[in-house]
Amino acid sequence: MSTVAKNEGTADIIRILLAIILPPLGVFFEVGLGLHFWLNILLTMCGFVPGIIHAVWVILRK
Repeated sequence: MSTVAKNEGTADIIRILLAIILPPLGVFFEVGLGLHFWLNILLTMCGFVPGIIHAVWVILRK
């Protein structure tokens, strides 16, 4: 495994942890202030678990 792949894996783990603690923050670091960010804020306000699921999905989808 190359150093770049290790760094990307570590960055994904950090983003997933952020997504569990504060879902919109994890999405922001992945995609910025796009549609997924605002959708995640809405999902998090409707229920914390849907926000987490969406955030992890956005992070792992790339």
